[in-house]
Amino acid sequence: MADRDTTKAPTAGALALADVEPVPGVPKPDPILVVDKVKRSFGGLTAVNVDHLELQRGAITSLIGPNGAGKTTFFNLMTGFDRPDTGTWHFDGHDLANVSAYKVARYGMVRTFQLTKALTRLSVMENMKLGATGQRGERILASLIPGIWKAQEAEIEERAEELLVRFKMDHMRDELGGELSGGQRKLLEMARALMVEPSMVMLDEPMAGVNPALTQSLLEHVKDLPSFDMTVLFVEHDMDVVMDISDWVVVMAQGRIIAEGPPAAVAANEEVIDAYIGKGHGDESRFTPTPLAGAPVSAAVEEVAPPSADEGAEDLADGGADLDGPAEGAGPADEQPGGRA
Repeated sequence: MADRDTTKAPTAGALALADVEPVPGVPKPDPILVVDKVKRSFGGLTAVNVDHLELQRGAITSLIGPNGAGKTTFFNLMTGFDRPDTGTWHFDGHDLANVSAYKVARYGMVRTFQLTKALTRLSVMENMKLGATGQRGERILASLIPGIWKAQEAEIEERAEELLVRFKMDHMRDELGGELSGGQRKLLEMARALMVEPSMVMLDEPMAGVNPALTQSLLEHVKDLPSFDMTVLFVEHDMDVVMDISDWVVVMAQGRIIAEGPPAAVAANEEVIDAYIGKGHGDESRFTPTPLAGAPVSAAVEEVAPPSADEGAEDLADGGADLDGPAEGAGPADEQPGGRA
């Protein structure tokens, strides 16, 4: 595959972040999402414990961290799919505490999932049209009067067609969602999310399980979102992807924000490296054998010389008794390992 083009025109959000100090919880010039004291525990396990976080409007921000760091739980909390134990968060001026997921989407914050949610028995076009909000025909009584919703339905289908063309899926408009490949479902889910005309898109591992042939296409679509006045927050484990498309990187570990900043600064952060690789990386003393408890520290391993040719000849002269039979003074055969009575 051809080398990935790592050149990217800076977004408005990236330019706004140019002078922001790369420290956890740092204020942003124009935040679209502000999170304070959000905590979520499951039994004795604290999955998310975010003291303060701001996301810059118009920027592409990646949320990274080891498996189990709390990234998807954080997504669920922000978008109304779960409730935190404590804390507040505001999106574009809206207090989202106790707001249902469908209302969060109406405010302009939409998300995708690690496992795609395409409706397998509906066509690609029908999947797209379901993403549009405020449809008059959704009400039972109004649905019985086509004059109420017919014109709007045509507008929605036209917008869906434009997005399918943009995502190069217009030739698949009549195919069932269940007939698409994993990568095509990812494209469909992203395109359907844009039917809401959101101001912020949250992508949970958009590249996971995608055929390399479609990865570049997905990347280009993500890069393109800020040009449509959208802010992007995405979870990704592929650090090449993170370094390629991110304006800002936020790092989670054990539910906490441990670092944030431009990609290059985060990649060189010792605490981030510790979170991924473990503390003491580069310390060769980690590989020095430790004596067993009770063993003399200075005890050396006695070298055993290999048998000489003469010793081998003597063994053969004795008929190989040491190899084939029990040693002198040994008990019955049933007392020997694997012996037979």
